[in-house]
Amino acid sequence: MAADTDSPSLDDVLQHIRPAVRDRSEYIVDMPEGIDVKLNQNESPFDLPAGLKQELLDAHAQVEMNRYPSEQPEALRHALAEYDGVDPDQILVGNGSNEITYTFGLAFLDPGDPVVLPRPMFSLYEKVMRLQEADLTIVPPQDDFGFDADALATAAAETEAVLTILTTPNNPTGLAMTLDELEQVVTASSGFVVIDEAYVEFNPEGTAIDLLEQHPNVLILRTLSKGFGLAGARLGYLLAHPAVVTELMKARLPFMVDRFAEQTALAVLRRPDLIEDRVSRIEASITTLTEALQAMEGVEVVPSQANFVVFTTPLPADTLQDRLADRGVLVRNMGGYPELEGYLRVSAGTEEENNAFLDALDVSLEEAGAISEV
Repeated sequence: MAADTDSPSLDDVLQHIRPAVRDRSEYIVDMPEGIDVKLNQNESPFDLPAGLKQELLDAHAQVEMNRYPSEQPEALRHALAEYDGVDPDQILVGNGSNEITYTFGLAFLDPGDPVVLPRPMFSLYEKVMRLQEADLTIVPPQDDFGFDADALATAAAETEAVLTILTTPNNPTGLAMTLDELEQVVTASSGFVVIDEAYVEFNPEGTAIDLLEQHPNVLILRTLSKGFGLAGARLGYLLAHPAVVTELMKARLPFMVDRFAEQTALAVLRRPDLIEDRVSRIEASITTLTEALQAMEGVEVVPSQANFVVFTTPLPADTLQDRLADRGVLVRNMGGYPELEGYLRVSAGTEEENNAFLDALDVSLEEAGAISEV
């Protein structure tokens, strides 16, 4: 029998977790009870049509659940390549674009490597870079919250950044960079430049895909969660030079995309009219929301080129968020970004959802005395 020994305490065990992990926070999006109108996560307000869902259920019955999927879903890879006009070997499909973001950290960064990040920007990027113990250079925005392309190019060049992240249109502001601004940063960078195009379907500036041909350091990240309306399927993909895709495959976990998710994406890609219709309706929705917010007394709006809009009112953001939640409407408080203290973000909804949000906002501001009674 082994000699009795004292087991280590929980505190002693936790000390073996890297400080870079323990210093971070979990990524959790709250979902209060009693919410009828969910406009806090930049999702599409439109589910798949019932007939398409039935088609997918029938197809799912044919899936061999005892067999692993392939390392890359080749049918989807080819379909996405055709959709974007590139070669299939330039595509890497992931379990959401967030999974690919973690792969960037594993593949590119050693502790102390220089990384350039603009602010404000999707917080997951900074979290991943800090988990890898990168040396971050944070570039503040311009007065209108837009990215400062000159400062970003200078920072990338002076730090010899291994990785620079650009999001366009940007979450959380909804603002897009021009193609000239993107190329300015890419040209100044000796390392990789990620151009996150999660909201490209709504971007009047268009895609940066043409930069791939002349700039092997460009990595374009996409998601099927927004314009395609497939947030529940967890699918994203990367467009890059084939040699870069090959190297990234060495750093990522295998079997990350299941067969049902692949079939779902393929079915939607076979329906370009459905995608076009949904994108058009979402664009109309965000225009309606923006114009209604701009017409409200005391409300300031940041014009958006995405499927959401950020705004501020005379009320503190947390107070207004709670008042809206009490009326069954959930929006996102942007106070986690210092530049957006006092701002809320609302996603484009259906006509009914938009009306419910605007009514709840009007009543909340009026009851608080933040606007005049009509």
